[in-house]
Amino acid sequence: MTNFDEYLKEANTVAIGGHIRPDGDCVGSCLATYNYIKTWYPQIAVTLYLEPIPNIFKFMAHADEIVSDFTGEEKYDLFIAQDCGDAGRLGEAAHFFETANKTLCVDHHISNQSFADENYIFPDASSTCELIYELLPKERITKEIAECIYTGMVHDTGVFQYSCTSRKTMETAGALMELGINYPKIVDETFYTKTYNQNRIMGLALLKSKLHLDGKCISSVITAEEMREYDVLPKHLDGIVSQLRVTKDVEVAVFLYETGDGTFKVSTRSKEAVDVARIAVKYGGGGHVRAAGFSMSGDADAIVEAVVADIAEQL
Repeated sequence: MTNFDEYLKEANTVAIGGHIRPDGDCVGSCLATYNYIKTWYPQIAVTLYLEPIPNIFKFMAHADEIVSDFTGEEKYDLFIAQDCGDAGRLGEAAHFFETANKTLCVDHHISNQSFADENYIFPDASSTCELIYELLPKERITKEIAECIYTGMVHDTGVFQYSCTSRKTMETAGALMELGINYPKIVDETFYTKTYNQNRIMGLALLKSKLHLDGKCISSVITAEEMREYDVLPKHLDGIVSQLRVTKDVEVAVFLYETGDGTFKVSTRSKEAVDVARIAVKYGGGGHVRAAGFSMSGDADAIVEAVVADIAEQL
């Protein structure tokens, strides 16, 4: 695959989908593609399927048209999966992918096994949004599309501070900035700004944190009861694991939150020495070398103990 146009010219109906619990890169990349089709292929009936997105991303063009009802039986000419390592990560939208006449996948997760008919997968890319930029004709990238792409890049690079940031990443960001987007506002309002309750739950996570492996690993756990007490949802916990990671002398951060029925969502981040994607795959998850996640049932302390043992093995 070298661009979207070769496939869009043959399609009358297109569906786009991203991973469950969509983050900035997922939302940004999916909306960039959606806006591109809406703008340049008005004859195509296009639908974007995503679980409800965080409010901070609703400023992007046509975010109000995202469909979160996955009960339909539509059969699409083309399904474009973005920022997804496997079909299961599409959640309830997976059946649209499975019944589509043609499927594409654009992704940068190292755990992706090229599950679509056509795949554009580069694990070294900073974000799926960076890959979407490569696939779109530059003269057709509008200001609205640029806002979507820039937002996703900001979130998956930690405002261009993570090791996935490359020269190409910075050049792409610069080109998007020249299209007139309000990039300081995007960074401030979608990445740094937190609600009062978000700051409180982050404070609790930091207070409860524990060091392991002579200070090379840090972990923290937030229970469902604590989430109710602080009036927060899973989407409000973004940024906690990254804040843990920047602790001095820490190589790996491990953050758990309870999702119900004794299950925990586990997020991991590393600096240089540990491949956390390898650990995530072991437990049925996936991600990137420096950022990965998975779900696991059981006692929280036992989960932390198992993950810390995996980290120790690599160290």
